[in-house]
Amino acid sequence: MKGVILEKVEKYFTFLKEIFLCLNNIQKEYNWLITACECYPENRTYAEMLFKEYCWLSGEKLTEMINEENFQWIWGVLSAFPINISVEEILKYQLPKADGYSGFWKNPISMQHPLAEIEIVAWDSSLTILISKNDTIVDEFKRRNPLSEDLEEYNKN
Repeated sequence: MKGVILEKVEKYFTFLKEIFLCLNNIQKEYNWLITACECYPENRTYAEMLFKEYCWLSGEKLTEMINEENFQWIWGVLSAFPINISVEEILKYQLPKADGYSGFWKNPISMQHPLAEIEIVAWDSSLTILISKNDTIVDEFKRRNPLSEDLEEYNKN
């Protein structure tokens, strides 16, 4: 498992369209649980959907939403799951949260949901965290975002 943190250069974080491009649109291959979300899409349907305790979307629907309106995510955790895992199985575990989870900031890093494959975290408009069980996903993100830092190295400082 690897993770990266991106907190340099950008005036504001997290815009998913850019993140998904850096991941070669791999988000389409998963279903997504969105929790602890604070964002302000202009589309009322999206706002109502995201302001609930959790939101469950296919990767295709998430991509469609972001392509329609690439709004800023202030807080939130987007957890990716293989499409063969049901939302009922996922909801047997505690919902992930952005603020208050110490696993981002200590080594070895960890994801919150045991069934998740990828976790994207919007942290107070000031940084983005990406953690994945698939090291290739993190390596590709880091290659395309040279200012991102290895999260475990970051935690050592």
